[in-house]
Amino acid sequence: MVESPLVVVDGPNATGVATLTVNRPDKKNALSIAVRDAISDELDRLAEDAELKVLVLTGSGSCFSAGFDLGEFTIDEPGFQDRLWASSDRFHHALLRFPLPTIAAVNGAALAGGFDLALLCDIRVAAASAFFGHPEHAFGDVIYGLLHDLVGGAVARDLCLTGRRIDATEALRMGVVREVVADEDVLAAASRIADEIARAPRSALVRTKAKAIARAGIAPGLPTLDF
Repeated sequence: MVESPLVVVDGPNATGVATLTVNRPDKKNALSIAVRDAISDELDRLAEDAELKVLVLTGSGSCFSAGFDLGEFTIDEPGFQDRLWASSDRFHHALLRFPLPTIAAVNGAALAGGFDLALLCDIRVAAASAFFGHPEHAFGDVIYGLLHDLVGGAVARDLCLTGRRIDATEALRMGVVREVVADEDVLAAASRIADEIARAPRSALVRTKAKAIARAGIAPGLPTLDF
């Protein structure tokens, strides 16, 4: 196990499945610069692990992620906002371009950047108590393309323009998540799907994931706010 104050990584296990947990429960797993950089660092490391086949991402406590740490947007220090957006751009591309399958085990609220974190994964499983939304629509840009590519324009415009929350049941109906399970079973459900995927050769998974990345049509280096 590799552990930091902000991110915990378990595995890969015998079948090639690893779990990355955002570990900031006291802040609802808010994605500060430090958290994003820790996730990006672990993704870079895991991408080079020849034993890895599938990565499961989840949050500690009862929240998946409440999104970016809003307190950082008010910090008025030379270069800080440039660092904030550079960290964001690296984080989004590290997830989008991760070379192996990713599964989000959405164990609670997935809001704003936390919603995007789930959408950047290849497959999503939700706890019954989970809910999703883009509350940042009220004060800033919303990442639109990820949701559009998953559920289509009508649903994406609804959720991105209104910011309304959807519960796990509605997320399932819309196709945002693959399945909804009891809260205590969400990580087990993600692990079950990961084991199904991990039956394939790693080389085949890498090739299939590369096709999915190419089909996403998001250019390398595209800024976060242009997603």
